[in-house]
Amino acid sequence: MLSQTVQDALNDQINTELGSSYNYLAMSAYCERQNFLGCAHWLQVQSQEEYGHGMKIFQFMQDRNSKVVLKQIAAPRGEFNSVVEVFESALEQEIHVSERINSLYELAFKEKAFAALVELQWFITEQVEEERTAREIVAKFHMVKSDPSAMLDLDRELAGRMAAAAATPAE
Repeated sequence: MLSQTVQDALNDQINTELGSSYNYLAMSAYCERQNFLGCAHWLQVQSQEEYGHGMKIFQFMQDRNSKVVLKQIAAPRGEFNSVVEVFESALEQEIHVSERINSLYELAFKEKAFAALVELQWFITEQVEEERTAREIVAKFHMVKSDPSAMLDLDRELAGRMAAAAATPAE
């Protein structure tokens, strides 16, 4: 069984992942209102992915016979100055999640929660990809600035994102 310290930290991470999902959903709604439907789609897929991350930790805790404690999720920010700001916020969020995962990994190591270390390794690898992707999108938005046709091309590119296969508890 996981120590109470590790359980508390994992419960906090479930909350963080589900909160990230909620944030991406609010970002998607903003983009939809701005008629950036490709961006809205990309962000909805990202919301689903973050939900899956939360559920992956949820299932891990269940598998380890640990107590899951779901917490209140704060209302997400719903207004932005631009679509560019949405994706800059997304990048900041991913950096924050990476920092939390790294701290959680360090805690699990100190607590000798070896099964948690294995589980968290997946999240460390995932966060490298999440940050890289968000950073690339932000860079593209900065590159095109406010050129309407380039913005539409980028929106169209983001519309092509396919939903990833849901992470199964066995992964």
